[in-house]
Amino acid sequence: MEPLLVRAARREPVEHTPVWFMRQAGRSLPEYRAIREQHSFWDVANTPELCAEVTLQPVRRHGVDAAVMFADIMTPVLGMGVDVELVEGVGPVIADPVRTLADVERLRVPDPEEAFAPVLEAIRVVRGELEPEQAVIGFCGGPFTVAGYLVEGKPSREFATVKALMYREPEVWRALMDKLADCFSSYVAAQARAGADVVQLFDSWVGALSPADYEEFVAFASARILAAVDVPTIHFGTGASTLLPAMTRAGGDVVGLDWRIALDDGWALVGEDRGVQGNLDPALLLGPWERVEAAAREVLDRAGGRNGHIFNLGHGVLPRTDPDIVSRLAELVQERTVEARA
Repeated sequence: MEPLLVRAARREPVEHTPVWFMRQAGRSLPEYRAIREQHSFWDVANTPELCAEVTLQPVRRHGVDAAVMFADIMTPVLGMGVDVELVEGVGPVIADPVRTLADVERLRVPDPEEAFAPVLEAIRVVRGELEPEQAVIGFCGGPFTVAGYLVEGKPSREFATVKALMYREPEVWRALMDKLADCFSSYVAAQARAGADVVQLFDSWVGALSPADYEEFVAFASARILAAVDVPTIHFGTGASTLLPAMTRAGGDVVGLDWRIALDDGWALVGEDRGVQGNLDPALLLGPWERVEAAAREVLDRAGGRNGHIFNLGHGVLPRTDPDIVSRLAELVQERTVEARA
């Protein structure tokens, strides 16, 4: 039997709507915090046994239908020779930003089996621990988001330096996108070979672009990465409601929706020939259960029992979220959609 998530991504009939949560492995779980008291983020991510344990923790606790690998969107650029520091409360910080053609040429495209061996081994461990109906989700940051960190040198909301580079030096930008697409394509392909059943391309900040700029400057790179695997893919961006048609054209068997658009409206933009993932506001989980339950039922109602829906939040689990609420939500989705199919 293929995993439930795989069948849903192909818009096949499933026993219940599969549910998992972005950032389900992490700071909301006390068992994760216990590990982090003894190990740094990169120690966990680069030690297969620890990475696998952290990846499996939310599956055990919440009973979700998939394990998403514990990694950072900057993981592949470490293999490209970039020094990345994860600063608490800030995010990825790059000591030497990439802003010239010479900077781009210095980036190497590594052999994924060597550069990302710990991640690949962790995938094999996780796949061996899960039940056949549970999926392993591989993971890669989107090219615009990662380029944003590389060019700006740190998180940004305006992306002024990035956009100036795109507009003033399009050849440098194109070279950077091509280099990232080369690396990321081999990275996700290696994850699929190692046992990832599904791959998600997570373009956190792509919503900073207009549809025209996305089509001109980013879509070609995302399309290459999404086409690099023969497993189902999920294409997700935040603040990207205006980009949904263009992102759908770029690729992805499933298009992720954030909470800023109603699920049925987003699905209409994506088209019935694709699945959708989403899309409860993660901040709702900080409120009372009654509100969480009502909002989750509305998401399911808007999905209407159609094949191809994967339940998720519209972004990642927030650190202050009560794990018991996450567990109750997963159970609600599974039980209610079993009943609806009965």
